[in-house]
Amino acid sequence: MNRHFEDTNMMKFVVLACLVAAIYGCGLPTFPPVVTRVVGGEDVRPNSWPWQVSLQYDRDGEWRHTCGGTLISSEWVLTAAHCISSRTYRVYLGKHNLVQTEEASLAVGVAKIVVHEKWSSLFIRNDIALIKLETPVTFSDFIMAACLPEAGFLLPHNEPCYVTGWGRTVTGGALPDVLQQALLPVADHATCTQPDWWGFMVRDTMVCAGGDGIVSGCNGDSGGPLNCQNADGAWEVHGIVSFGLGLSCNFPKKPTVFTQVSSYMDWINTAMMSN
Repeated sequence: MNRHFEDTNMMKFVVLACLVAAIYGCGLPTFPPVVTRVVGGEDVRPNSWPWQVSLQYDRDGEWRHTCGGTLISSEWVLTAAHCISSRTYRVYLGKHNLVQTEEASLAVGVAKIVVHEKWSSLFIRNDIALIKLETPVTFSDFIMAACLPEAGFLLPHNEPCYVTGWGRTVTGGALPDVLQQALLPVADHATCTQPDWWGFMVRDTMVCAGGDGIVSGCNGDSGGPLNCQNADGAWEVHGIVSFGLGLSCNFPKKPTVFTQVSSYMDWINTAMMSN
């Protein structure tokens, strides 16, 4: 391809993306979430987390939810590396109830999956992956991107953030049909690495949230976002649900552990630019 033609097309795409972003700014939902400081998960306000996606796999011709994910641009979704296997996947955007037909929702095939080259399932390290959509999506009131944090940014202790997903609401329970949200205050690195918390399991590329023994992420939430509101009111995805206590989702001093997005901004940008 002619290089000048290619560069011109790329510039047109960037300008168009900027115009769309100006209309639908990242992290600013048309229908703001109803966030409270109550303990416990709850049904979300429909379409209040418009970057939340359901990652689904094909099982004998039937699509099933397996993980969450976060739309971070018109064609890229952020999720966890441990969510990815050799299955055939699709990404469902704009969903509220997984079992109902919703006109605003959109199922998109997967063009490419980029798993972190140093992902380790043994030690749960670098649990991050990017999914490139087959077709870029058009942002709307129901589908838009979350903002990303600045590289290296660390959330303060007790920062009120929210985990969202279609994960189990109780250990061993059924997956909910309706998207859930739960307040998970951040447990800083010094707290989470204490011996009676997660100790050496937690690295400085991870962020912990929760730990009260009542509220946490659970099976089905994996890959989904830890949503934290910045000073300008926009929501940033600071974490990707990575792991918790296998025996019980809700256990004191065993908060949900997230891949810390701010630790991987260089990797995210490089992966998106080169793929």
